[in-house]
Amino acid sequence: MLEYNEITVGKFIIFDDEPWEVLASHVFRKQQRKPLNATKLRNLITGRVTETSFHASEKVEEAELEFQDIKFIYEAKGEYWFHEDGNPAKRFPLKEEQIGYGAKFLKENTIAKAMIFDEKIIGVQIPIKLELKVVEAPPAIKGNTAQGGNKVVKVETGASVNAPLFINEGDTIVVNTQTGEYVSRV
Repeated sequence: MLEYNEITVGKFIIFDDEPWEVLASHVFRKQQRKPLNATKLRNLITGRVTETSFHASEKVEEAELEFQDIKFIYEAKGEYWFHEDGNPAKRFPLKEEQIGYGAKFLKENTIAKAMIFDEKIIGVQIPIKLELKVVEAPPAIKGNTAQGGNKVVKVETGASVNAPLFINEGDTIVVNTQTGEYVSRV
C-alpha cells in the first residue's frame, strides 16, 4: 500500500479497481487544512486521463504489472502484429489504442515491452528513441531560414517528422517516439 505522498510520477496504482499511471503529482497544504496530493492519472486500459486528489488519510494499492519483451512483425488493417521475443510461433495482434502515440514509428523487428495486468496485455512501451531512415525529403531552399530552418520529412514507417534543413533523403535520423520530434542525425 502506498501512502498519499508516495503516489509520485511514474508509479502504477490500482484506483477504482483498474490500473492507472501517475502522470503528475503535487503535494501541498491549503492554509490550516491537512495536506493533499493533487494527481493527474491515466487509465492504462482505456487511456482516459483524470485529475484526483488524495488526502493524508488515504492509501492506494500499487499495481502489479509484469513486463515482457515482444517483437513487432507488421501492421495490417489497423492491427499491429507482435510475437513473444524468441518465440515466433506465439503471434498476437494489438490495436493502435493499446500501443499509443508511438505506434506510427514502429518498424519491423523493433523490440518493445508489453505491460501485462491480470494476464492480459493492456499496453506497450516502445523504446523512447528509434533510428529511422528518411524516405522523402524536400530540397532545402537557400535563404529559407526565417521560420527556424525546419522542413517536414517522411520516414520509412510513413510518419512525418519536422527535421532541420540539412537532412536529406537516405539519411538515418533518431526520433523521439513519445513526442514525434527529431533528435539527431546518425
